[in-house]
Amino acid sequence: MKTKKCKVIAASVTGPAHLIKRQNCQDYCRYAVDGRNIVAAVADGAGSAPFGKIGARLICDTIVDLLKNADFKSVKSMVKKAVEVARDKALRHRFNKSKSEKHLLDFSATLVGFVYRQGQGVFFHIGDGAALALKQDGRYIASPPQNGNFRCETFFYTMDDWKENLRFTNFSQAKAVFLMSDGVSGFAFDTDYLKPERNFIDPIHDFLSREPCKERAVRALSNTLQTPRAKKLNSDDKTLLWAEL
Repeated sequence: MKTKKCKVIAASVTGPAHLIKRQNCQDYCRYAVDGRNIVAAVADGAGSAPFGKIGARLICDTIVDLLKNADFKSVKSMVKKAVEVARDKALRHRFNKSKSEKHLLDFSATLVGFVYRQGQGVFFHIGDGAALALKQDGRYIASPPQNGNFRCETFFYTMDDWKENLRFTNFSQAKAVFLMSDGVSGFAFDTDYLKPERNFIDPIHDFLSREPCKERAVRALSNTLQTPRAKKLNSDDKTLLWAEL
């Protein structure tokens, strides 16, 4: 049985820091609503990695392909399998000249995503970025960023210890889900990431849920991520994916 129809709007914009260096956006996102499960993933390719954008694409595509028709009871093990498959793809990639694991870090990217089926959902998360589920009763469930000992240090699926840094958060009866890269999470949540910034989240949800034209919705979301205030708050690339369940 397939999932009921789900509305998804996503936008990625290049941050000022990358525009100055004439670099492309290193974020990538993908979703699927045509399988047994609703699944989506956002990845942020490390700016220091030569092929970070490729790594971001590899993990998102693999996650969606393997999870959209997976048995929901096995979702967590399938997420782990998907990461292993994506790592293997990076290992065999034509840009990995040595075909060795030590060059997996050239494809470094963070990961945040969700799988949802019949009222039950799971966030999966490695590194920074953030996820948020707005529940039908007005409450919310968040999957906050995780960084290392230093502010600029995070975790990637290409690291040897990725399993120790893979986190899962269960949620249920959500009316909408937000996934975001770290270029957005800093102003979509309060300073301790314990609760969302409702003055940012609620207007976006209200507008996207009412807007019938997908092109206008994507354009409006892109414009929101490129306002002068958004650029000032964070100069990194920005990706925001919203799904109405």
